[in-house]
Amino acid sequence: MATRARVTPDISRRLRRSRRPMLPSAVVSLWVALVILPVVPLVIWSAAFSWRWPDLLPTAWSGRAWRYVFSPTTQVRAGLIGSSTVALLTMMLALAIGTPAGIAVGRMAFRGKRAIELLLLAPFIVPGLIVTMGIQIVFIHLRLADTMQGVVFAHLMPALPYVIISVAGVATNVGVQVEEQARSLGATSWQTFIHITLPLLRPGLAVGGLFAFLVSWSQYTSTLIIGGGKVQTLPLLVYAFTRSGDNPIAAALALLFVAPAVVALALASRTLRVRQSVVGGRL
Repeated sequence: MATRARVTPDISRRLRRSRRPMLPSAVVSLWVALVILPVVPLVIWSAAFSWRWPDLLPTAWSGRAWRYVFSPTTQVRAGLIGSSTVALLTMMLALAIGTPAGIAVGRMAFRGKRAIELLLLAPFIVPGLIVTMGIQIVFIHLRLADTMQGVVFAHLMPALPYVIISVAGVATNVGVQVEEQARSLGATSWQTFIHITLPLLRPGLAVGGLFAFLVSWSQYTSTLIIGGGKVQTLPLLVYAFTRSGDNPIAAALALLFVAPAVVALALASRTLRVRQSVVGGRL
């Protein structure tokens, strides 16, 4: 009986531990389902020729949409190059400006810091259309309207806060003791920044750069207004075919539009996991 009394609590504790991950797993599964389910109709539409209500599946199939997407004579290639170029330039500028700004916000105490932190939330509060209409007037005088440079600067405004906030969050938690030790051993400020500070800030840089890229990649209103139709990107093509009623091509373009974001998220997630493993000493 004594043995049974000792075993029963052990079994109950194991059962309780086995039940704990069920709720997080269910939440993750629900989140994955909510992300994947909207993509399923796009996949079906991209291969459909005729799909009418109330048919559960298309009555006829066709590869016309994908032939259009991969045809060298269409505007898809120009839109893909335009989106990639603008998003990469925006990401690089956001990292170049946002990294030192994020370090300052995260580590330093100065007058007006609270006001700056509130201003960083402005792109999430102020409607983007209002901001775009305002900067368009300025860009016309600066001769940046209807140019790729103007579109990049317009995308930089909503993308930059993501980099600053991400870097500031990491810089706050990473102490300066290692940097001070490097300087005491003879390292210059530039060497300390390259070999010590940047590796420590890598998680924040990866997340901030990823968000900057995705924010720029998904911009429609600012690209249309500032670019004036002369800067072609994928969101403009998706919207144009959606309005025209050509659902198969619109669905294929939408899948092409979503694919880089999924790949970027997967790469960033892998980078962060590897970084956490190295820091935690598991590798």
